Amino acid sequence: MKIFTTAQIHELDTYTMEHEPIESIDLMERAATALTNAIEEEWHQGTPIVVFAGPGNNGGDALAVARMLAERGYQVSAFLFNIYDNLSKQCAINKLRLIENKIIEKFVEIRSNFDPPQLDAKTLVIDGLFGSGLDKPLNGGFASLVKYINQSPCQVVSIDIPSGLFSEDNAFNIRANIIKANVTLTLQQKKLVMMMPDMQSYLGKIKVLDINLSAEYIAKTDTVYSIIEENDVKSRLLHRSDFVHKGDMGHALIIAGSYGMAGAAILSAKACLRSGVGKLTIHTPKRNNDILQISVPEAILDHDNEEKYFAEALDSDRFDALEIGPGLGQHENTAIAMISQIRRAQCPIVIDADALNMLGSHRAWLQQLPKNIIMTPHPKEFDRLVGNTSSDCYERLLKAQELTDRLQGYILLKGHYTALCCPNGKVYFNQTGNSGMATAGSGDVLSGILTGLLARGYNQADACIIGLYLHGLAGDLAAESLSKESLLAGDIIKYLPQAFKQLYD
Repeated sequence: MKIFTTAQIHELDTYTMEHEPIESIDLMERAATALTNAIEEEWHQGTPIVVFAGPGNNGGDALAVARMLAERGYQVSAFLFNIYDNLSKQCAINKLRLIENKIIEKFVEIRSNFDPPQLDAKTLVIDGLFGSGLDKPLNGGFASLVKYINQSPCQVVSIDIPSGLFSEDNAFNIRANIIKANVTLTLQQKKLVMMMPDMQSYLGKIKVLDINLSAEYIAKTDTVYSIIEENDVKSRLLHRSDFVHKGDMGHALIIAGSYGMAGAAILSAKACLRSGVGKLTIHTPKRNNDILQISVPEAILDHDNEEKYFAEALDSDRFDALEIGPGLGQHENTAIAMISQIRRAQCPIVIDADALNMLGSHRAWLQQLPKNIIMTPHPKEFDRLVGNTSSDCYERLLKAQELTDRLQGYILLKGHYTALCCPNGKVYFNQTGNSGMATAGSGDVLSGILTGLLARGYNQADACIIGLYLHGLAGDLAAESLSKESLLAGDIIKYLPQAFKQLYD
């Protein structure tokens, strides 16, 4: 699913009207019908509804929804804010339609002072004040109304986007002046802000409503941001020949595990093996021998000269993919061995965990990283790589894109919607996965999956897209069976076969 900019959303509407063709007011009626149907699915006719409509097209949508809900037997009160006597054409038409309808219980057009209605826990508020075109913070009376709604115990449904929220960058927004919706009914496609973790408290549950905007425009229009869908993954899958042997399926090398952290190596190794690789070698300190030999008997073990930590880079010419980092520790000798290992490697590389932290402590080494390298930082690991950032997720995403461009590699900025930043400028958000995966070792599993796919023969872009989706899908299957609360990183590995099966079926 593509994510369009605000300008592209406007172009999509215009293209649809010109090429379907359809009048603007009829397109609004189509959108309002989809919105009304979605509301009717969730709230019964006994629910008292208060509609707040702004002077623009978002307000026009809201007034049309108010009329349709009233026609379906709902008790509706509508308030249209026309402070400057300047309604959009479509909003003005829907105002007249609502008045002429005469079914609505109450309609008030606000031109100056406003006495807000009581909003109790039984009330459903439909927020149609401002849409995705808003580009400056709300202030004055609108800000006061937003605060009043947010402080009330009512349920709130926002049309397309919560009023006061910008579609993309909210770094300089006034967050107290943004509607906190329980449900956001967004039209046709998600907006970029809906991928930002720090904006979720304003969005609530997001439901995308298909209003049949031009499929031709959507298909031919290029975008920076998109959401990974199952078909995107299925189209990239390689199929295993009946006549292959293990040598054809690739040989992966994982450098992981300091003394006391062998578990990270085990999780990553098992995930790698479950991702289709033919052979796996684990390079680890001598002290980890027994636990790894017992836990991962399918892997070949290669011992470092040190007893407790990684300190010796090895020849990696015979390997098809290299992973370095999980549980590695941050001994200075380990850091030197790590950058030496990365410099000499000729195969695709995945950097995770402590390897990222050591790069964060030696930022000058970033310029020595080879092109097409894959890095999988969580937000704190990423901040160590680039220096201090604000808590704003959009700013962090932009910095990830900048670093990706500078390194010409791949950065998987991990989170609920992990963002895959690619060297061609594209960003893919993964939508599989759940909060149960916020558990120690989950990242080790992801890096193992990526390494297995690379060794198996996938290029970096496909390995990242497939690996992200698989990791989240296996987590979803595990949570469905075991619950989010009880999910462990090892459970993700156990459900990888089922995730693969679902994609190949």
